[in-house]
Amino acid sequence: MLDRLQSLADRYDKLSELLCDPDVTSDTKKLREYSKEQSDLQESYEAYTEYKSVVEQHDAARAMQNEKLDDEMRELVKMELDELSQRKEELEALINVLMLPKDPNDDKNVIVEIRGAAGGDEAALFASDLYRMYTKYADVQGWRTEIMDVNMNDLGGFKEIIFMVNGKGAYSKLKYESGAHRVQRIPTTESGGRIHTSTSTVAVMPEMEEFDIEIHDSDIRVDTFCSSGAGGQSVNTTKSAVRVTHVPTGIVATCQDGKSQNSNKDKALQVLRARIFDKFQQEEMSKYAGDRKSKVGTGDRSERIRTYNFPQSRVTDHRIGLTLHRLDAVLNGDMGEIVSALTIAAQSDLMDKGDQE
Repeated sequence: MLDRLQSLADRYDKLSELLCDPDVTSDTKKLREYSKEQSDLQESYEAYTEYKSVVEQHDAARAMQNEKLDDEMRELVKMELDELSQRKEELEALINVLMLPKDPNDDKNVIVEIRGAAGGDEAALFASDLYRMYTKYADVQGWRTEIMDVNMNDLGGFKEIIFMVNGKGAYSKLKYESGAHRVQRIPTTESGGRIHTSTSTVAVMPEMEEFDIEIHDSDIRVDTFCSSGAGGQSVNTTKSAVRVTHVPTGIVATCQDGKSQNSNKDKALQVLRARIFDKFQQEEMSKYAGDRKSKVGTGDRSERIRTYNFPQSRVTDHRIGLTLHRLDAVLNGDMGEIVSALTIAAQSDLMDKGDQE
């Protein structure tokens, strides 16, 4: 591993030289490519640089212990050695995580789709709760959200909502949210006071740029229609809403949130690229699901991943056995503990696989 880290450090230093080269600074494509590569390496580079320094100080402190020292100085050296040993262990643990295979999509923006599933109007209302939870969490992270398309019911719930989350690392933190989310509560539509169970599904997909997923004009069909709102009433009489169909796969994306047909088409194409990528990714994952299923699941959209129990103010993530008794806080965007626990579980799974190989 130390050889790998040294190669990484050498590459980081080389990139620093390249980024000062006039031939690179005048080439926008190369400048962006090298800047991103160095940014991706920076955390590992800084950890390795500090690790080398700590090891040198640790070795020097141990050598000093063998010298003739008075009691006070010996105690000071021992304290320094203990601190350096602890920091060395912390850096080794951090480096082990940083050297794990990285998902190339982790830094990307995401497109999130939430749909009311089993439970009718109550499922749609819960879908709106999930949307609020994710947007509140995005605010905490300093990310920006933008609605791409929405289909509401008469009660203000979402039959379906699609939105973009723009921010560095959005996919790395939200990718484990895909799956079926279950709610247990007394619905506002229930007069008898009985607890009902409903579900909404969440799909989190990395945003794909045009060069990531190439879509030929000959492969798509574009239809326009008048947008509509809750209950199907007309919002406008111009054909600003756009439906784009990818003929080879049959995947469809619709957008009617914007007033401009061109804007809606661009958004629909963004969603379409993400869905095409997601389709191929799901197919690849299903091939290896039996052998490579992780602690946080396969990403199967039908997999029940979490329960939100209102009577007990409880949130339970079934994949990792995490239970929190602060439902209100979680639904207000306080998802940090859940996201961290899922990330650690996934990293642990990768380490286990590495040890077995």
